[in-house]
Amino acid sequence: MAKQAIKKAFSGIIPPMVTPLLSDNLSLDLDGVKHLVEHLVLGGVHGIFILGTTGESTSLSYSTREKLILETCKAVNGRVPVLVGITDTSIEESIRLAAIAKKSGAAAVVAAPPYYFGLGQEELFKYYWSLADQVNLPLFLYNMPSHTKINIDVKTVVRLAEHPNIIGLKDSSANAVYFQSLCYLLKTNFTLLVGPEEITAQTVMMGGHGGVNGGANLFPKLYVALYNAAIARDFSRIEELQNLVMEISTRIYTVGSYGSSYLKGLKGALSALGIVRGNIAQPFTSFDEKEMNKVIDIIKEIEIKVAEVL
Repeated sequence: MAKQAIKKAFSGIIPPMVTPLLSDNLSLDLDGVKHLVEHLVLGGVHGIFILGTTGESTSLSYSTREKLILETCKAVNGRVPVLVGITDTSIEESIRLAAIAKKSGAAAVVAAPPYYFGLGQEELFKYYWSLADQVNLPLFLYNMPSHTKINIDVKTVVRLAEHPNIIGLKDSSANAVYFQSLCYLLKTNFTLLVGPEEITAQTVMMGGHGGVNGGANLFPKLYVALYNAAIARDFSRIEELQNLVMEISTRIYTVGSYGSSYLKGLKGALSALGIVRGNIAQPFTSFDEKEMNKVIDIIKEIEIKVAEVL
């Protein structure tokens, strides 16, 4: 498939799907996977991204990751593209996960930089070029400097875009200047997706191709509507929908004073809405009763508001 066709295939809202877990916080909740996939697909999303940050990929065993790839692809059944995170400190493990993704029917893989050693840009370039040579699915770069402590510089992205198997980048830096530079330098045949939902509409109007937004796990139709409004340059509609996205971000993702408040809030809200259990993999733990009650109250208010505007 040509890069131009691939870019169109991966535009829109592609939620970073949470990983449904059973009460032991480790085993995969198979019914939860099926239920969440149906919720997302029926919500009109343009794809699903598993084993990213929101999917707690680095906290999961390899066997759980493998099972999630298989079960998600089976539940999606070709209705939307599935992107699979293969980030690891070992390139061998990344290649192995990519092979499982290919066999399961995924459409692409996504890799952040190896997150232990501090790679320089030339080392990063060589790493990604080697990875792209060895995986058998199209590869997205994943810029997540807050977690990996490595930023994929604009010049490095431009160089890597020359590789025929590197088709795009998901940027979670929340750096609008960085993203705008990539939009300017990579105008054709390279897909640019943004992570932070707070700036999805802005980046789409800047020339980006869509959002990998955690909140779309909760209300997929809301984020799809925001993307469509941004494409249409419908500013009054954007403002209406953006206000709700910001309410989710500022109220749900900030409960408690944890580095994991985003994940706790998102999974707690999903549990409150009856979509999946709120269990989280170690080293994190789910909200206590007091915090969970707060999440329940907030998400019920937001649910009513979302229903009113859609």
